Amino acid sequence: MPLRRLTLLALAALPLAACSGDIVRYPSAPVANTDRVRIPHATVEVAEVTLPTYAAVEEIYIQDATGALTASNDLLWADEPSRAVTLTLVRNLSEITGARIAPGPWPYEQLADARLEVNVEEMVARTTGSFHISGQYVVAAEAGLGRDRSGFFDITVPLVADPDARAIAAARAAAVSQLAGEIARNGLR
Repeated sequence: MPLRRLTLLALAALPLAACSGDIVRYPSAPVANTDRVRIPHATVEVAEVTLPTYAAVEEIYIQDATGALTASNDLLWADEPSRAVTLTLVRNLSEITGARIAPGPWPYEQLADARLEVNVEEMVARTTGSFHISGQYVVAAEAGLGRDRSGFFDITVPLVADPDARAIAAARAAAVSQLAGEIARNGLR
Protein backbone atom coordinates (compact mmCIF):
# COMPACT_ATOMS: atom_id res chain seq x y z
CA MET A 1 0.00 0.00 0.00
CA PRO A 2 2.74 2.59 0.81
CA LEU A 3 4.42 1.90 -2.56
CA ARG A 4 1.15 2.43 -4.39
CA ARG A 5 0.57 5.71 -2.53
CA LEU A 6 4.05 6.95 -3.48
CA THR A 7 3.46 6.01 -7.12
CA LEU A 8 0.17 7.93 -7.15
CA LEU A 9 1.84 10.98 -5.61
CA ALA A 10 4.62 10.85 -8.21
CA LEU A 11 2.10 10.61 -11.05
CA ALA A 12 0.10 13.51 -9.62
CA ALA A 13 3.24 15.67 -9.57
CA LEU A 14 4.04 15.12 -13.27
CA PRO A 15 1.68 17.83 -14.60
CA LEU A 16 3.19 20.32 -12.14
CA ALA A 17 6.72 19.47 -13.27
CA ALA A 18 5.72 19.93 -16.90
CA CYS A 19 4.38 23.43 -16.15
CA SER A 20 7.63 24.51 -14.50
CA GLY A 21 9.36 24.50 -17.90
CA ASP A 22 7.57 27.77 -18.76
CA ILE A 23 9.34 29.75 -16.03
CA VAL A 24 11.99 32.15 -17.33
CA ARG A 25 14.50 33.80 -14.99
CA TYR A 26 16.24 37.10 -15.77
CA PRO A 27 19.62 38.19 -14.39
CA SER A 28 20.45 41.83 -13.87
CA ALA A 29 24.02 41.99 -15.18
CA PRO A 30 26.12 44.78 -13.62
CA VAL A 31 26.80 47.85 -15.72
CA ALA A 32 30.47 48.83 -15.92
CA ASN A 33 30.96 52.13 -14.14
CA THR A 34 33.63 54.48 -15.52
CA ASP A 35 33.38 57.03 -12.68
CA ARG A 36 36.45 57.29 -10.46
CA VAL A 37 36.17 58.73 -6.95
CA ARG A 38 38.85 58.81 -4.26
CA ILE A 39 37.58 58.00 -0.80
CA PRO A 40 39.37 58.06 2.58
CA HIS A 41 38.44 54.43 3.30
CA ALA A 42 40.66 51.55 2.17
CA THR A 43 37.97 49.02 3.10
CA VAL A 44 34.16 49.19 3.16
CA GLU A 45 31.60 46.63 4.31
CA VAL A 46 28.25 46.76 2.52
CA ALA A 47 25.34 45.41 4.56
CA GLU A 48 22.66 43.51 2.64
CA VAL A 49 20.48 46.06 0.88
CA THR A 50 16.94 46.12 2.23
CA LEU A 51 14.18 46.26 -0.38
CA PRO A 52 10.42 46.77 -0.19
CA THR A 53 8.47 43.51 -0.10
CA TYR A 54 7.41 43.60 -3.77
CA ALA A 55 11.01 44.23 -4.89
CA ALA A 56 12.48 41.57 -2.58
CA VAL A 57 10.54 38.62 -4.01
CA GLU A 58 11.54 36.66 -7.09
CA GLU A 59 8.59 37.79 -9.25
CA ILE A 60 9.24 40.86 -11.39
CA TYR A 61 6.70 43.57 -10.56
CA ILE A 62 5.61 46.41 -12.84
CA GLN A 63 3.67 49.51 -11.78
CA ASP A 64 0.94 50.72 -14.14
CA ALA A 65 -0.31 54.27 -14.62
CA THR A 66 -2.83 53.86 -11.76
CA GLY A 67 -0.05 52.92 -9.32
CA ALA A 68 -1.04 49.25 -9.11
CA LEU A 69 1.81 46.74 -8.91
CA THR A 70 1.40 43.49 -10.81
CA ALA A 71 3.68 40.50 -11.20
CA SER A 72 3.94 37.60 -13.53
CA ASN A 73 4.55 34.21 -11.92
CA ASP A 74 6.48 33.04 -14.98
CA LEU A 75 8.89 36.03 -15.13
CA LEU A 76 11.35 35.76 -12.27
CA TRP A 77 14.63 37.27 -11.18
CA ALA A 78 17.56 34.89 -11.61
CA ASP A 79 18.85 35.61 -8.10
CA GLU A 80 17.31 36.67 -4.81
CA PRO A 81 16.88 40.45 -5.36
CA SER A 82 18.42 41.77 -2.09
CA ARG A 83 21.50 39.61 -2.63
CA ALA A 84 21.77 40.57 -6.32
CA VAL A 85 21.43 44.31 -5.65
CA THR A 86 23.97 44.10 -2.80
CA LEU A 87 26.53 42.29 -4.97
CA THR A 88 25.99 44.71 -7.88
CA LEU A 89 26.47 47.66 -5.52
CA VAL A 90 29.69 46.08 -4.15
CA ARG A 91 31.04 45.55 -7.67
CA ASN A 92 30.20 49.10 -8.78
CA LEU A 93 31.64 50.71 -5.62
CA SER A 94 34.83 48.67 -6.02
CA GLU A 95 35.21 49.83 -9.63
CA ILE A 96 34.51 53.47 -8.75
CA THR A 97 36.70 53.77 -5.64
CA GLY A 98 39.41 51.14 -6.04
CA ALA A 99 38.88 50.30 -2.36
CA ARG A 100 38.49 46.76 -1.00
CA ILE A 101 34.74 46.44 -0.68
CA ALA A 102 32.85 43.31 0.35
CA PRO A 103 29.33 42.37 1.38
CA GLY A 104 28.62 41.79 5.05
CA PRO A 105 29.31 40.03 7.20
CA TRP A 106 32.85 41.39 6.76
CA PRO A 107 35.00 38.40 5.74
CA TYR A 108 38.41 39.76 6.73
CA GLU A 109 40.18 39.64 10.09
CA GLN A 110 40.68 43.40 10.49
CA LEU A 111 37.47 45.45 10.67
CA ALA A 112 36.46 47.57 7.68
CA ASP A 113 37.14 51.32 7.73
CA ALA A 114 33.46 52.00 7.06
CA ARG A 115 30.12 50.22 6.91
CA LEU A 116 27.45 51.11 4.34
CA GLU A 117 23.74 50.40 4.79
CA VAL A 118 21.22 51.05 2.03
CA ASN A 119 17.49 51.03 2.69
CA VAL A 120 15.38 51.15 -0.47
CA GLU A 121 11.86 52.48 -0.06
CA GLU A 122 10.86 52.20 -3.72
CA MET A 123 12.34 50.13 -6.56
CA VAL A 124 9.96 49.68 -9.44
CA ALA A 125 9.63 49.55 -13.22
CA ARG A 126 6.77 51.65 -14.52
CA THR A 127 4.73 50.95 -17.64
CA THR A 128 4.91 54.68 -18.33
CA GLY A 129 8.60 54.41 -19.25
CA SER A 130 10.90 54.65 -16.23
CA PHE A 131 12.63 52.60 -13.56
CA HIS A 132 12.67 54.32 -10.18
CA ILE A 133 14.72 53.67 -7.06
CA SER A 134 14.65 55.81 -3.92
CA GLY A 135 15.64 55.47 -0.29
CA GLN A 136 18.42 56.29 2.14
CA TYR A 137 22.04 55.27 2.66
CA VAL A 138 24.03 55.48 5.89
CA VAL A 139 27.83 55.30 6.17
CA ALA A 140 29.33 54.59 9.59
CA ALA A 141 33.07 55.33 9.61
CA GLU A 142 35.62 54.01 12.09
CA ALA A 143 37.01 56.72 14.40
CA GLY A 144 39.60 58.89 12.67
CA LEU A 145 38.75 57.56 9.18
CA GLY A 146 36.17 60.09 8.09
CA ARG A 147 32.77 61.18 9.28
CA ASP A 148 29.53 59.28 9.56
CA ARG A 149 27.27 60.34 6.71
CA SER A 150 23.80 59.69 5.42
CA GLY A 151 21.77 60.84 2.49
CA PHE A 152 18.64 60.21 0.51
CA PHE A 153 18.65 59.12 -3.11
CA ASP A 154 16.05 59.37 -5.85
CA ILE A 155 17.15 57.89 -9.17
CA THR A 156 15.09 57.45 -12.32
CA VAL A 157 16.36 55.57 -15.36
CA PRO A 158 14.56 55.80 -18.72
CA LEU A 159 12.77 52.63 -19.76
CA VAL A 160 10.65 51.80 -22.78
CA ALA A 161 6.90 52.00 -22.26
CA ASP A 162 5.43 48.58 -21.41
CA PRO A 163 8.89 47.11 -20.77
CA ASP A 164 9.78 43.43 -20.92
CA ALA A 165 11.80 41.62 -18.24
CA ARG A 166 15.14 42.11 -20.05
CA ALA A 167 14.62 45.88 -20.21
CA ILE A 168 13.66 45.95 -16.53
CA ALA A 169 16.78 43.96 -15.58
CA ALA A 170 19.01 46.34 -17.57
CA ALA A 171 17.33 49.38 -16.00
CA ARG A 172 17.78 47.97 -12.49
CA ALA A 173 21.50 47.46 -13.16
CA ALA A 174 21.83 51.01 -14.51
CA ALA A 175 20.00 52.45 -11.48
CA VAL A 176 22.23 50.56 -9.02
CA SER A 177 25.30 51.78 -10.93
CA GLN A 178 24.09 55.38 -10.59
CA LEU A 179 23.39 54.78 -6.90
CA ALA A 180 26.97 53.53 -6.40
CA GLY A 181 28.31 56.70 -8.00
CA GLU A 182 26.15 58.87 -5.77
CA ILE A 183 27.20 57.00 -2.62
CA ALA A 184 30.90 57.17 -3.59
CA ARG A 185 30.72 60.93 -4.24
CA ASN A 186 28.55 61.94 -1.29
CA GLY A 187 28.54 59.17 1.32
CA LEU A 188 32.02 57.68 1.32
CA ARG A 189 34.01 60.90 0.96
